[in-house]
Amino acid sequence: MRGVADAVARYHDLLSDELAGESQTHLDDQLRRRDLYFGERPLCTVLRPRFLSQEQYRFLQTRIGALLRAFRAAHRAALADDAVLGQFRLEDWERAIVRDDAGLSESSPLSRMDAFFAGPGGLAITEYNAETPAGPAYNDVLTDVFLTFPAMRQFEREWDVRALPSRHHTLNALLESYHAWSGLRTSPRIAILDWPEVPTQSEFRLFQDYFERHGLECAIADPRAVEYRDRKLWVDGKPADLIYKRVLLHELVSRMGLDNPVLRAVRDRAVCMVNPPACKVLHKKASLAVLSDERNAHLFDHEARGAIAEHVPWTRVVEERRTTFDGREIDLVPWTAEHKDDLVLKPNDEYGGKGIVLGWEVAPDAWQSALRTALATPYIVQRRIALEREDYPSFVEGRVVIAQRMVDTAPYVGHGEFVDGCLTRLSTAALLNVTAGGGSQVPTFVIERR
Repeated sequence: MRGVADAVARYHDLLSDELAGESQTHLDDQLRRRDLYFGERPLCTVLRPRFLSQEQYRFLQTRIGALLRAFRAAHRAALADDAVLGQFRLEDWERAIVRDDAGLSESSPLSRMDAFFAGPGGLAITEYNAETPAGPAYNDVLTDVFLTFPAMRQFEREWDVRALPSRHHTLNALLESYHAWSGLRTSPRIAILDWPEVPTQSEFRLFQDYFERHGLECAIADPRAVEYRDRKLWVDGKPADLIYKRVLLHELVSRMGLDNPVLRAVRDRAVCMVNPPACKVLHKKASLAVLSDERNAHLFDHEARGAIAEHVPWTRVVEERRTTFDGREIDLVPWTAEHKDDLVLKPNDEYGGKGIVLGWEVAPDAWQSALRTALATPYIVQRRIALEREDYPSFVEGRVVIAQRMVDTAPYVGHGEFVDGCLTRLSTAALLNVTAGGGSQVPTFVIERR
């Protein structure tokens, strides 16, 4: 939009080599002081935040809201009908636990959409992280850092800048879930559970500090170090009331088995876990295939069908079947083999870009090999979308260098109903993912000319 383009141009004009050098020094210092690293890599490598207009952010909230109603309808249908549930391609153990009543009415109190603004007025949703969305604490601390950049101080003389904080949304969803689950208004003891080697440990520490500053006791723990006894889940020698689950369910089960202390405590209603096991249904990448598939149109009302048509790229589970593409019937597997330059293959349940094959970037024999893998292991095939690109400045060898980056728009979702905050990731590669090593995170600001 013109207003955003004007704001970007003005910010870049203000960013002289001298100010860029000051900003880079400030950024490097703050990254070290605040432990803003993803593993050993700095979380941010550019000197401008993401700017959205008020109209863009409102559009994002409205359209994602319409899609979320479709996801909820698909989730309800899956739990009520084994035929629909089968389309999500859950493993046997997953099917066994998603219907367990964990005491929460919502399957994903915390979630995040991965999307791209695609052309004028367009928005394309490529994934729904309904299990363990990362980044809210990183986002908020980066927001504080960028607001004190030298160029930002001058920029705010001409432009109103509104931050989109995210940590409060995480804490509110955790507390609301716990209070609904327990029927109590007391403050829970929180346990953040994940493996000690994951690169997001620094974010767990940011959350721990944030929770404790709000009067809540919080422990960070390896799931293998907890105990379930006397109908309590013991973490660091004390019972935990609420699990902020950052460990992925499939990793928890693969390392510790289905009868592990965490899931036993959840099944016995001895501890509240956010997100609960039911989140696994929509977290599957096949959830977009369920929405997109013509055979499921009856599951959605008129508004939801319109939102799906506008914002969900054509997506199918890879299998031998006939289906439709742009209104015409196709034989899915041979058609996929012949149209690699327009398609992406994604494993049904992976993260960090693992296993994703971009058809236009691989040779035909590599595409055929990937398709054979996709037939043997649950995968989806998805239509290629146009990726949004923006200019971002960095400081290289004493001067400002402005280069195009691809931009991922990933709004945070509260209670599976509304958008509250937004993660932005940048990359010079088509696979936009910080975990995959090809990206940088920046804070997002809504701007308006003063």
